[in-house]
Amino acid sequence: MKFYLLLLVFLSVLLGPANGNQDRPNILWNLIEDWSADLSCYGTKGIHTPFVDQLASEGIRYENAFTTSPVCSTSRSAMMTGFHQNYIGAHQHRLLPDQKRHLPYGIKPIPHLLEEAGYFTALMSRKTDTNFIPHLKEELFMGGDWSERGKDQPFFARITFGGTHRSWKRDPQRPIDIEDVELPPYYPDTPFFRRDWANGLEQMQLVDREVGAILQRLEDEGLADSTLVFFIGDHGRCHIRGKQFLYDGGIRIPMIMRWPSKVESGQVNNDMVMSIDICATILEAAGVEAPVPLHGKSLFSREVRNRKYVFAARDKMDQTHDSMRAIRSDRYKLIHNLMPERAWCQFNRYKEGAYPMLAAMNVMNMKGQLTPEQAAFMAPTKPDFELFDLQKDPHEVNNVADDPKYAKVKRELLAELENWRENVIRDQGVADTFRAEAVYPESCPVDKVDDWVEANLNKEDFLAYGWPSWYPTRTLEEWEAALEIWKPYVMREATDNMPRPDLVHTKKKK
Repeated sequence: MKFYLLLLVFLSVLLGPANGNQDRPNILWNLIEDWSADLSCYGTKGIHTPFVDQLASEGIRYENAFTTSPVCSTSRSAMMTGFHQNYIGAHQHRLLPDQKRHLPYGIKPIPHLLEEAGYFTALMSRKTDTNFIPHLKEELFMGGDWSERGKDQPFFARITFGGTHRSWKRDPQRPIDIEDVELPPYYPDTPFFRRDWANGLEQMQLVDREVGAILQRLEDEGLADSTLVFFIGDHGRCHIRGKQFLYDGGIRIPMIMRWPSKVESGQVNNDMVMSIDICATILEAAGVEAPVPLHGKSLFSREVRNRKYVFAARDKMDQTHDSMRAIRSDRYKLIHNLMPERAWCQFNRYKEGAYPMLAAMNVMNMKGQLTPEQAAFMAPTKPDFELFDLQKDPHEVNNVADDPKYAKVKRELLAELENWRENVIRDQGVADTFRAEAVYPESCPVDKVDDWVEANLNKEDFLAYGWPSWYPTRTLEEWEAALEIWKPYVMREATDNMPRPDLVHTKKKK
């Protein structure tokens, strides 16, 4: 009898991947771009996101979820592997194809591991946006829709909703009054700032309906009960002090999981979780063991329940050179600025061409109209360390890194951060070539940077030096001119489809 029991166990293990497909869940990974936890289910004022709210009510909403990097290509590289982006050499945003490296030996993208386990993998949106090889859609995924799978074959599908990436459309069905929103204190409270904030919330309402449509498709096809659904952001919001930075506005993300019959509905979870934990959770649900232990851990694991800290890193953003590391507990955040000589607001073509608030804050800063908390981010240099007591200062505007009362906290957090850098991600820090910069002439206007680079730098030098670290990047008059261009676009009516203006080319020659 004992022999037959052992035989049955052996056969179940041997035949499980082939015959157990019905018992393995489908997996749908909904990813929104450039968005923090600014949803009605998270308590954000003014916005109405009923479909995401319903998803949260049917599963688990994670209150303390964080990405590992505050920009798309690096954060997605981590999410597609389960490893911190620095460890796999994918930490420099917007690497060119010939700069991308193969993953370290033994590490495979999550879609490949699932494909090997019998899943059909589909990318139901246009781009992978990863910084490693293989990186093309057809190299990472088997198809473009779960409908292409074989009979009784479980699927893993990832879909990216790009609407929340600038630029934003307004919502004519449910326009948001600027009096109904609440701004963080690091932004001036004016109608212009409120309108830009509200426009972003309206765009999220449009995305919420797209999410609702894909969830309804699961229902219509009878797949809802057999599908594990995730909803997360790739990183934080595309606003000043958000995307590209390690404040919570840049690294805190929404994370929601629904798994019928496996996860009790209506849960609110306060564990310290990271985006890369989703990878380990998916593999566990699919019965797949990674060939190399992941940095992320299953959301159901003791490691996550007992986790004290999450970590994040920022390096090159486009061709803007800067480098930061952060550790966060449920109460404290420590940011180590590895290039304190650079301004937060050094030249970045994307932000100057996409962030109306950047123009407005530069104007107000140059006129001395910002509060000390608002002006701090516009300084020409950064402190080596920023420490925030999030219990007393949830918006991270009061740096207590030099306060003797917090010396012990700073020392403990820094030790943990240094251990993570050395023993987990094998941090290479900042190379001399990365810190150095080409000597751009002060008379070179923003719209002539490309001409100057072409005339004076070869490709290798430009990639080494990046864009100039100008600060301020424009004169007061030039920022005022940019602000005037932004105003009609930001303040447009909900039914107005005005295209976003091009602010990169508004700087005049001196």
